[in-house]
Amino acid sequence: MELLVTTDWLANELGASDLRIVDASKFLPDAGRDPAAEYEAGHIPGAVFMDLGELTDTTSSIENMLPPPEKFASRMQSLGLGDGSRIVLYDDSPLKSSARAWWMLTIFGAHEVAILDGGLAKWKAESRPLETGKEAHRHRHFTVWKDDKDIRTKADMLANLHSKNEQVVDARPADRFSGAAEETRSGLASGNIPGSVNIPHSEFFNADGTWKSPDEVKAIFDKAGVDLDKPLVTTCGSGITAAVVSFAAALAGAEKVALYDGSWAEWGADADTPKVTG
Repeated sequence: MELLVTTDWLANELGASDLRIVDASKFLPDAGRDPAAEYEAGHIPGAVFMDLGELTDTTSSIENMLPPPEKFASRMQSLGLGDGSRIVLYDDSPLKSSARAWWMLTIFGAHEVAILDGGLAKWKAESRPLETGKEAHRHRHFTVWKDDKDIRTKADMLANLHSKNEQVVDARPADRFSGAAEETRSGLASGNIPGSVNIPHSEFFNADGTWKSPDEVKAIFDKAGVDLDKPLVTTCGSGITAAVVSFAAALAGAEKVALYDGSWAEWGADADTPKVTG
């Protein structure tokens, strides 16, 4: 299964015994949208709802940090996602939040995970079938292991300021990256991590919400001065849209991509971390 699958492909695969479809929509708190309610109002047949807002480490003071492995495995099992499943993720969010679900699943050991190109919006635009209510699947065993080599901590990011071993790509909007606009979360400084470059996550999509081609994606990284043959770390406000950049890099063939899970929610809240504007 490819990293990115089309609506035609998914329509032909509906009903396959090993296929699991997941709605991974998540919205900003001020969006006025309820992803669980929207899922129940209409979802791709057979899809289950993954609550990204609940899949976090509740012991951490930092927003959206990865949950403990055992919590993640338990939630996946309850959704019917298990060993041997082919998992297709989609969303209906401007955050393109299915990329966060893709990143978490791969971090925790899932082998075949894809994103539906164009998401629910494209599926609806093509007048494809929808179902309402909740879907239930029998629990399946999810063998979990955590690949820490693709996760960066604040200590790692501080060390990288000196070593410069990894390129840092920030997915926030340009005005937040530069510090021209205030952060959306209270208590955070404005600006960016010294040495980082800005590629807003929205740049990787066409007007209809589909992903740009791998060649177009690579050109975006090239324009920003990012060499996909060298290691890179993605970051954003709280680790959600950073995963979009990670997925984009994977689409374009990058193999050494990590994500700073604390992102600006952690870095911007620490008075001692260096920050630059402009």
